[in-house]
Amino acid sequence: MSPLVTSYIALFAAIVSEVVGSAFLQRSEQFTKLVPTAIMAIFYIASFYFLSLALRSLPLGIAYAIWAGLGIVLTAAVSLVIFKQSLDIAAMIGIGLIIAGVVVMNVFSQTAGH
Repeated sequence: MSPLVTSYIALFAAIVSEVVGSAFLQRSEQFTKLVPTAIMAIFYIASFYFLSLALRSLPLGIAYAIWAGLGIVLTAAVSLVIFKQSLDIAAMIGIGLIIAGVVVMNVFSQTAGH
């Protein structure tokens, strides 16, 4: 497997870990519940570990933009589905713009290492 593919797999793992950690941050109720707080910490640490692996082949700016952008989108989806929090039209437009930005970087940027 190529180093670039391995880096994107690690980046995907970093994003998923960050989203799971954020879900448990919500469940921790401001760090007052021990088990959700511990799970949150484990997933946040895992997220940064996987991000560090992704940086072996991906430029920091590209990797971080994808990690942060898709993390926002997926965290909003988790908030909507699991926590039943609503999104207004402005939030949905903003999320659409984040997705568009990630697509533009990956399809058109020479910096992304394609």
